[in-house]
Amino acid sequence: MKKKIKITIITGGAGRIGLNLAKYLISKKEKVVIADINKQKLLKIKKEINSTRLETFCTDLSIKKNIDKLINFTLKKFGTIDSAVLCSYPTSKGWGAKIENLEEKYLYEDLQKQLGGTIIFCQRILKYFIKSKKGNLVLVSSIQGIQAPKFDHYKNLKMNSPIEYSAIKAGIISITKYLSKYYKKNNIRVNCVSPGGIEDNQPKIFKSRYKASCNSKGLLNPTDIVNLIIFLLSAESRYINGQNLVIDDGWSL
Repeated sequence: MKKKIKITIITGGAGRIGLNLAKYLISKKEKVVIADINKQKLLKIKKEINSTRLETFCTDLSIKKNIDKLINFTLKKFGTIDSAVLCSYPTSKGWGAKIENLEEKYLYEDLQKQLGGTIIFCQRILKYFIKSKKGNLVLVSSIQGIQAPKFDHYKNLKMNSPIEYSAIKAGIISITKYLSKYYKKNNIRVNCVSPGGIEDNQPKIFKSRYKASCNSKGLLNPTDIVNLIIFLLSAESRYINGQNLVIDDGWSL
């Protein structure tokens, strides 16, 4: 029996997790639409991968009509949508400020674009999944969504884990559970992954502190996260629904 080619939308697909996921799916002869706001990165990715199994779509996905355009674009190019993975991570100019310095306008922007944008994207893609009587949705949360930051890791460093980040990521876990229950008996799965920190040229002292809170590896690579997402997209996880899967090398223990 010929294997069915699956179609996946990846938002924030020009980022490290989204791009690594796209490359893997394409290598397995699946089809992917990468959506991102960074046009230059999308052009570079399109040229680098150079595959008829890849389409890119440049837009601001915090706007409802743009989400509908992305869905229609995917349907026009590939005919159907089997799954969607939300890796988008829009941030305001004030992102990363300590709570003492947090400005109201930037707080509202980040909550609206990250948390509100996630809800609206889910609304639009789930409308399609209901119509097609199938669908698999994977959201990306964080260990900061299940536990407070280890503030000692950031001591005397120009680094910070913003309070709104914790609020947003905790909200994404709640959205996952809500949607899974709300859309039960519709052949739709909704899950999320909560990664630990990902290696990104952080200071050596931060890496050392972080690793001391883990079991072996410490900071993860994007591929570590991608492997978990691939599992959630596969038939092997068919009965996993409404779950938040933590991958953090024991950081949250």
